Amino acid sequence: MLKIALIAHDRKKDEMVNFVTAYEHVFDGHKLYATGTTGQRIMDNTKLSIHRFMSGPLGGDQQIGALVAENEMDLIIFLRDPLMAQPHEPDIIALLRLCDVQGIPCATNVATAELLVRALDRGDFAWRELVHKYKPGIE
Repeated sequence: MLKIALIAHDRKKDEMVNFVTAYEHVFDGHKLYATGTTGQRIMDNTKLSIHRFMSGPLGGDQQIGALVAENEMDLIIFLRDPLMAQPHEPDIIALLRLCDVQGIPCATNVATAELLVRALDRGDFAWRELVHKYKPGIE
């Protein structure tokens, strides 16, 4: 069971709901996290259970970032709106930086998200085992 975070900017929420609905069978059985409104919209349209954090602008991105920093997140799907300025842009950049620091796969568009979810569905999403193989002592 992987820990997966789902985040979507306002103009990407419908796209996220459609994506998660299409892959509900893959997400089922994993521990799901989301920022407030995104999580609620997904739960309203699927049978998935989601741990909801605050809305992104109110600190939800930072709450997910804290899990990333503690190495407690396995995958993030963050459908960003690159054409709209975000008031909490520093939080977004910090979350993406943490993903890079911790080596957490992070999709920022639906095309990349689909690649990651299909790999998850095939069962070849074993990046942590590879990291442990080459970096002994990492948990």
